[in-house]
Amino acid sequence: MTEPASKVAFQIQPERGISWITLGSSIYSIITRLKASPQIYPKLDLSYSGSEPITQPVILSLPCNGLRLRFDGPDQRLRLIEVLDFSISAFVYKNTDLVRRAKGSEDASQDEATPSGPTFRHVYSRLFGPTYAGEYNAPHADLSEGTYVLSYPGLAFTFPVKHNAWSEKIDFVSILSSNATGPAKSMAIFSGSSWTEARSNLYTKPPSYPRSPALVGKAVETVADEIEEIRVLGGSRLELVRRASPVLTISLSETTPQDLVAELGPPDAIYRKHDRRIAIHAKGKPANRRRSSVSPGLDPHALDTDQSSVQSYTEDSDFEPDLDEERADSSCDECFYNYFVHGFDVLISSPASRSPAFPGFESSESSASSSAQLVATKFLLHGNVPGSFSFNRHRRSRWAIRPTAGGKGPALTSEMTFSEISSGLKEVWRDTYKDESEEKQMQRGMVLNRGWGESPESSIELLGDLEESPTRGKAAEPGVANAGGVMSNTELFGFPGMLFEVLKNDAVSCLTVF
Repeated sequence: MTEPASKVAFQIQPERGISWITLGSSIYSIITRLKASPQIYPKLDLSYSGSEPITQPVILSLPCNGLRLRFDGPDQRLRLIEVLDFSISAFVYKNTDLVRRAKGSEDASQDEATPSGPTFRHVYSRLFGPTYAGEYNAPHADLSEGTYVLSYPGLAFTFPVKHNAWSEKIDFVSILSSNATGPAKSMAIFSGSSWTEARSNLYTKPPSYPRSPALVGKAVETVADEIEEIRVLGGSRLELVRRASPVLTISLSETTPQDLVAELGPPDAIYRKHDRRIAIHAKGKPANRRRSSVSPGLDPHALDTDQSSVQSYTEDSDFEPDLDEERADSSCDECFYNYFVHGFDVLISSPASRSPAFPGFESSESSASSSAQLVATKFLLHGNVPGSFSFNRHRRSRWAIRPTAGGKGPALTSEMTFSEISSGLKEVWRDTYKDESEEKQMQRGMVLNRGWGESPESSIELLGDLEESPTRGKAAEPGVANAGGVMSNTELFGFPGMLFEVLKNDAVSCLTVF
């Protein structure tokens, strides 16, 4: 049985949020903070589209608190806060209770009951004051009550209204003040002057507030600026587009850890363990990975990065194969900088050969440096796909691959399916293969199991599709290791300088750039 939530008072902030829950926040930051207070938020229900988890909205419900949070799919940022049950939690606006208590209602022995929601008179007279006329929605044929949406800037209430009492000739204040109207059934907090305006671009309007509530009101001089997008330019080069600061250029095997800390802040964690379970596929193979028998990214030097964020949350692996002799001496110096709030990990190791540039670009391929200085050699860009094994270990990282000269042509983005991305990259690299047989051999996928081990996000109930469907995930009690609907097996596909981890629904869970 789920324990009832501790009663807390939520401060209403129109156009901004409710208490610490701020519009524009990432689903990663919201869930991370909710899970830190299980006594207040004992149950989290996550609903998402199983077939389109990136393009469709994601809904996070807090049934023990009476709240529902709606996020856009591509950026996973909070767009709408809804109060669906006013009786579970207390809601306050400028030191005034949203739901007016009846006299003596604090005494459990009294028969007087607290209304299920705020009345129109209380909202209009004591809290928010006059406003423009809202919208009346007539009921379906078999219902007797319609709904009236009363909007204020960044705030809206839904009142039930008896349909036989509604008339366009009577002003809304008279109708909502009469016995034909009951207490509000729900409340919404959004960005916009009215609900009519906000709903038209609810999921597409750029949010005013940053992804992390900790950054609200902070200057970039004191806190590291957040990353809006990462551009993959080929040839081991990336550009990090930031919210307020200039674009940061990363050159793998050149950018130092000191450069990263100066621009991105210190990492949230540092991880030093390696996973070599795929090393068998490289034994006896030539050093040139473009001519191996697996996809160009599927070698131990690329795949070891893919395990960092998983192993850093789980127990030590049972697999401990010997390290490659050529890297055994330097492996103890390698580590991962885990930037959970930025949405990526960075491998810090000895300089390595740079990957080839996209055809048509000036080649940036070079031999490994003999310098002993450690540098950034790989970036892992995490998709934070709902339903995936690694969900909510990182904030979602949005990226764009620009394979055309000048970077001005159509980009391949993190919102595309892997089939679309793969088709575009195959066309880019088509002329580099000897024949069709080599092309097919180089693009074979490799299955990776993510389900053996306990998921750190097992207390989140994954509900699968937003709409009812046969594939809807089963409910999971807190503490269950693998909730129904979690996709644990993935496939790995490589292209020069890139490794894609792909889910069964064709969404990219992680892109490694090396």
